[in-house]
Amino acid sequence: MKIYTITLSPAYDIHAFTQKFEPFHENLAEVLSRDAGGKGVNISRALCVGNTENKAIIVLGKDNATAFRESLSQSGIDCIVLEKDGLIRENLTLHCENGNETRISFSGFAVDDGILDEVLSHIEADQDTIVTFSGRIPSGVSTEKAKVFLKTLQQTGAKIVLDSKSFSLEDICEISPWLIKPNEDELCEYLDCEIATPEQALDKAEIFSKHGITNVMVSLGEKGALLINGKEAYLATPPTVSALSTIGAGDSTVAGFIAAASRGENAKECLKVAVSYGTAACMTEGTQPPRIEDIEKIYKKVTVKAV
Repeated sequence: MKIYTITLSPAYDIHAFTQKFEPFHENLAEVLSRDAGGKGVNISRALCVGNTENKAIIVLGKDNATAFRESLSQSGIDCIVLEKDGLIRENLTLHCENGNETRISFSGFAVDDGILDEVLSHIEADQDTIVTFSGRIPSGVSTEKAKVFLKTLQQTGAKIVLDSKSFSLEDICEISPWLIKPNEDELCEYLDCEIATPEQALDKAEIFSKHGITNVMVSLGEKGALLINGKEAYLATPPTVSALSTIGAGDSTVAGFIAAASRGENAKECLKVAVSYGTAACMTEGTQPPRIEDIEKIYKKVTVKAV
């Protein structure tokens, strides 16, 4: 199985700590970490932890790409880098003593629709290929061009993993990817509804399933995740862990699902592995990937039931 991750809009993920955040005031903060990130990068990094071969296609701004490249190399990611003029954007997550987080995202380099043609030229896709398209579509790339790009890949038989807020409910149903992974808030936003229980999340997720999306996985935070796969539906519940950061946990969840699917596992097992990866990712600082020893320990304690 060939696996590609696409990161059109990477970022330096900066994590800082302040005892108390006060809006409209100067806040003194200590920088905890500065990581090379982006949803596709996070997925690739987590796949590498589990020894699942993959290739990352990443667009970088030339002006501050050196440290990003070094981080990719240190993570052991096999990647194709396409460089553009400008800066890689930065995401600042400010952690407070009370546990709250404030996130600020800055803009970065500019691209246009042509970047998708460049990316496509580096993908050798067939029915044994998984391609992840995650994160927001960068400014300069149209949604219509992105849909054409994904449909072109689907015509080769490739399985599309879509995890992007840039697409509407109608867009997602039109594309009909192999896997989507909205969280509860995103599901509410797509369907203009309120969700209070896993049962309600399941009911709403079925709307996507009825439009031909093979795997609809809904992350429920510390409550685990739901999966609808055709006529099957499962709820996976993880053990309680001491979370250091939830940033990137959803990307690790996607990585776990892909890793299991690439080995030919069934839907129930894919969900269990996905939740193991995502939960383990919460036990590392910043956007660091899960540790394999944590994944293995958590996997033994994840429960999965049909719903």
